[in-house]
Amino acid sequence: MFVPESFALTDPEEIRRTIVEHDFGLLVIGGSHAAPTAAHLPFLLDETAGPKGRLLGHMARPNRQWRDLEAMSGGGEVLVVFQGPHSYISPAWYGPEAKAVPTWNYTAVHVYGRPQILRAPAEVMDLLEKLVEKQESLQEQPWTLDRLERRFVEGMSRGIVCFEILITRVEAKAKLSQNKAPEMQRNAIEVLAERDTDARAIAGLMARNLAE
Repeated sequence: MFVPESFALTDPEEIRRTIVEHDFGLLVIGGSHAAPTAAHLPFLLDETAGPKGRLLGHMARPNRQWRDLEAMSGGGEVLVVFQGPHSYISPAWYGPEAKAVPTWNYTAVHVYGRPQILRAPAEVMDLLEKLVEKQESLQEQPWTLDRLERRFVEGMSRGIVCFEILITRVEAKAKLSQNKAPEMQRNAIEVLAERDTDARAIAGLMARNLAE
């Protein structure tokens, strides 16, 4: 990812927040001998494993991409892209006298790591329970796996493949008009705050960055 110094996101907590809050990531598997493949999957961040943590995920067993992960076990890197909020930025939003061109503001985190298939039944069940717990945590009455018969859950689990990605490096970017004058940024924030959800999220990030 091209990351100019002014747009580099280095705050570990902001990077973590982007991964956790935008956890439906894009797993990219590529190599010199085959065309890249990609899978859209939910991920869990586990910061307790390894020096840099790991990502946990799963995919349907009929998806042959898991075979690529299996072949890479012990060597090679995959990429997982987490896309944060993003919004078009019109030059007019900076102010009537602003000299600027159209652009796009966004945040994104690229996580690289080494994949490993998880085969132990206990690891698979632990991952499924944690995924459900995380996604259900915002519900008024969270649903839990123990509402289903254990035999049924174990049977369904055989239809997926769970894996971990031990993180080797992270690239993160927050393009928030930091290269514009503060007044121009404030003008754009006012416009974005009145628009759709993603635009309002960008406005909040811009305002927080400007305050810092």
